[in-house]
Amino acid sequence: MVKRINLALQGGGAHGAFTWGVLDRLLQEKDIEIAAITGTSAGALNGAALKAGYAQGGRDGARGLLDRIWHQVGAVHDLRLTGWIAQALPPVGMVNSWVEALMPVSPMDMAALVTSPYQYGALYRNPLEPVVRSLNFGQVCAKDGPELHVAATNVRSGKIRVFSGEEVSCEVIMASACLPTLFQAVELEDPKTGKVEAFWDGGYTGNPALFPLYRSHLPDDVIIVNINPLRREEIPQSPQEIQNRINEISFNSSLLRELRAVHFVKELIAEGRMESGAMKDVLVHMVADDALMTTLSVTSKLTPTPYLLHSLKEAGRSACERFLNAHKDDLNARSTVSLEEMFG
Repeated sequence: MVKRINLALQGGGAHGAFTWGVLDRLLQEKDIEIAAITGTSAGALNGAALKAGYAQGGRDGARGLLDRIWHQVGAVHDLRLTGWIAQALPPVGMVNSWVEALMPVSPMDMAALVTSPYQYGALYRNPLEPVVRSLNFGQVCAKDGPELHVAATNVRSGKIRVFSGEEVSCEVIMASACLPTLFQAVELEDPKTGKVEAFWDGGYTGNPALFPLYRSHLPDDVIIVNINPLRREEIPQSPQEIQNRINEISFNSSLLRELRAVHFVKELIAEGRMESGAMKDVLVHMVADDALMTTLSVTSKLTPTPYLLHSLKEAGRSACERFLNAHKDDLNARSTVSLEEMFG
């Protein structure tokens, strides 16, 4: 029996390679069908690559295109090289700690305090553009395959804007991944208003946006691939630790708000205070590896080295394997995330 699911893919820069690994493993499950994807930033890039690759060659095509896109992100042609190198290196979290000890404030962080991406003038180039533009957007926007929804933040209004279907373009993906301290705002003509609007990273308002998945024709199950730790036990004390936790809290806040709303609706349904079918009774699942992600920091999100990407991909595959072993039978049957424990 085929199990239909939706995917909700968080953004997080180079840490999105974790999601690459999750998708790589999930696509090997022939009895799991992906009905819709909502993604932000790196999650949007992963979703677009999966859909375009699936249009080219089914599940194997999706896995192959995800590989190619992340090879480009790492600026290398063959990540297989890092496979045997990685066996001789310490855990990626330890490497991250060494880098931060040697350089507690990165040149990019220092530059962001005194410069703006608008100061580069004609020299400005968005380094993500060649990677994103290599996708076939006819396939990304095709009606066949999973629905694709991409979130970005309207700079002027501060509100979320979700682009869907034929609205998704190279510029939309770049807008969803536009950190304003690094990149100039991406300007797009909004077909709904006819106005040219400026957009920043969707993570500020929807990381990822869950509400596009609540439509009646979509399955109830939402698998969230979470790459920003929801909880850290140790109180941050150093400037780097404080800034890192601020980043995580900021980019998780919209997701937690939406999950709280899901919890509220589920309570109303359970208590009989809402008619059956009036609102979707969402079944929430989550694939994550907080133990690994708490060893990393915001600095590593901006440094997509082949070693980091390879390590995160393998961690994502392992996390998905654990999820499938524990909860595959729960799909289309029950939630595997206790919202009562999360918000009770």
